[in-house]
Amino acid sequence: MLVRTDDEVYRVDSVWLGPPRATFPWRARYVSYGLGLLVMIMIMFVQRRLGIGLDFFSVAWALVLTVVVTRFVGNRIDYERPFGQVVELFRHEITGPRARTAVAGGQVRSGHVRVGPVVRGRVGRKATARGRGPAITPRPAQAAAVSGRRKGASRATW
Repeated sequence: MLVRTDDEVYRVDSVWLGPPRATFPWRARYVSYGLGLLVMIMIMFVQRRLGIGLDFFSVAWALVLTVVVTRFVGNRIDYERPFGQVVELFRHEITGPRARTAVAGGQVRSGHVRVGPVVRGRVGRKATARGRGPAITPRPAQAAAVSGRRKGASRATW
């Protein structure tokens, strides 16, 4: 016994050919008319944002671009992949996580660092004067803190 599938039902496109006895010279599915309307509005919005005025040629080019984009997207839409799924797929492709290609860090430059005389702390001066080891050089921020410290305040260990 042979079981018949229902593929033929889905292969029939919902197509509006126009009013009786006055059909359109093209075949377009219902979804194409809605898609074309959205594409036309979007293209004309972009034209206005770019400063292109509303005249005959801008509307004509918008119509040509609408037909091209609608046919391109319409070829990718069928009963197995509806328009909503194509839009959702596009959204996931745009907002999906990506592997980082930029290297963290970069060149290290010292052009912004001010160079001046070496400032040694008291511990460092005593150690080098007695020959017990290398002097400990504080950072510039620490050196400024040492010079502005009040009398009797605790010392920072470097």
